[in-house]
Amino acid sequence: MKKTRVVIQILTYLGIFSFILTFGCRKSKSQGGTDTNQPEPQTAVQVPADVNVAAVVNGVEITESRVQALIDDALSQFSNNTTQMPPAILEQYRKQIRPQALDQLVAECLLAEKVKQGNIVVSDEEVINALTQMLSSQPEPLTLEDYKQKLIENGKNFDEQKERIRKGLAYERVLGAQLEGKLNITEEDARKFYDENIKQFERGEQIRASHILIKPVYTQGGDPNEAKAVAKAKAQELLKKIKEGADFAMLAKANSNCPSAERGGDLGFFSKGDMTPPFEEAAFGLNLGQISDIVETEYGYHIIRVTDQRGAGAIPFDEVKDNLIQQLTTQRQNELTNAYIESLKAEAEIVYPADTGA
Repeated sequence: MKKTRVVIQILTYLGIFSFILTFGCRKSKSQGGTDTNQPEPQTAVQVPADVNVAAVVNGVEITESRVQALIDDALSQFSNNTTQMPPAILEQYRKQIRPQALDQLVAECLLAEKVKQGNIVVSDEEVINALTQMLSSQPEPLTLEDYKQKLIENGKNFDEQKERIRKGLAYERVLGAQLEGKLNITEEDARKFYDENIKQFERGEQIRASHILIKPVYTQGGDPNEAKAVAKAKAQELLKKIKEGADFAMLAKANSNCPSAERGGDLGFFSKGDMTPPFEEAAFGLNLGQISDIVETEYGYHIIRVTDQRGAGAIPFDEVKDNLIQQLTTQRQNELTNAYIESLKAEAEIVYPADTGA
């Protein structure tokens, strides 16, 4: 049988949570292998015409409706406007996703067997605790009630989501037992990878800058040119105060219309190509500590100050060490998980109806 890909994020409760929380806003990223080939049929079976079966795993049927439901969820990750896609394009996407969706359901079926064999039970308290922890760790933390409301707004059922998380936690226990003691990526491992792949860590010239953004306030029926003039005048007034010695960060906190205002206007380090062209041209044209004149972009009027510079070259190991250890740990976890799933499939009796294209 050909090696197939497993979507780790959906098999674990973390992935199930991520999968249902995005509500179609973000693309999902598979962390499985790179082979996108569909499962190769082991045996063709005759299935009654009125039974729509996509696969049979150790006697357990996976219906085509389950496969299509998973495809619907996956498509919603790409866009919440799939109904506006041309039918031919939508159908092409569905065909491309189907092998992976079916493979995922086969893997879940095999893991569910292991959960049953191990008498693994996940309590409601564990589900809620896991969910609450994930909600609180989001970039924009949510309460449990906020999350329930979002589910309602998106036509989803909280109890169903709880069951998906419960399954994910159970699968995590099965997989955790297989991975125990095998994910010990060390700093030495990360250093070795870094040294052998140094070109991956090269970066161009970067600068760190702070800015104050004044956006024009447009009103219905108002003169847009007048709104721009008012915003520019305010920016000029602030620039005058800065040149007279006013604290840049304090003025940014009090006046800037950018989220960076709470950090005193700090945008962190960025490279060429990261910012809108007029902003980038002005910022990279400044010396360290220098303050720009008024810079107009599509966002409004900016005052820019360069606070740090670093030349092109390899990112120091210490800057990437922690992320690299995490990356290598995830990579090893995915490799071991895929190998375990493949071993379960090799031992299982899996048949695909001849007419499904599986």
